[in-house]
Amino acid sequence: MKKVLLGLLAIGLTTQMYSQIIKTEQLSEVTVYATNYKYLNNVDTQEAASIPVEMLQRKVASFNVKESEFYQDDYDLYQVNFFIPEGKILAAYDKDGKLIRTAERFKNVNLPTAVKKSVYDRFPEWTITKDLYVVNYHDSKGASKKYKLKLENGDKTLRVKVDEMGNFL
Repeated sequence: MKKVLLGLLAIGLTTQMYSQIIKTEQLSEVTVYATNYKYLNNVDTQEAASIPVEMLQRKVASFNVKESEFYQDDYDLYQVNFFIPEGKILAAYDKDGKLIRTAERFKNVNLPTAVKKSVYDRFPEWTITKDLYVVNYHDSKGASKKYKLKLENGDKTLRVKVDEMGNFL
């Protein structure tokens, strides 16, 4: 019995010695630079937006026109369409790859709390059945965000427009 216990103890200690070997590797150098950060800062909402909206906006910001198959030095403006089932973005880039403007439309997104609160305060018995999120971004003007909402109360239907702060337009 004593030999069995000593044998198990020896095996247990030797297996731990092999787990202490650390292999080091030299990693290649990575350069990180901000591409179209101004666009992402302008269209960013402070609340949790819909995941497809954020995903597509990040794709637009990180798109590199110079690496695309249709890039030629002759043109000054490139218009690129980005589509997903929830919405679409039409983006315009200059010849250097800088994002100039976008036109965005998304259906049935997560509404900000300010929008929900202002709609429910003004129309307490109504429910939001459909929403459309429209963003227009321009490099010099910034982003304008609007929500087009369809409200229903029984057989009555009402359509309203609200900005991102909850102000009715």
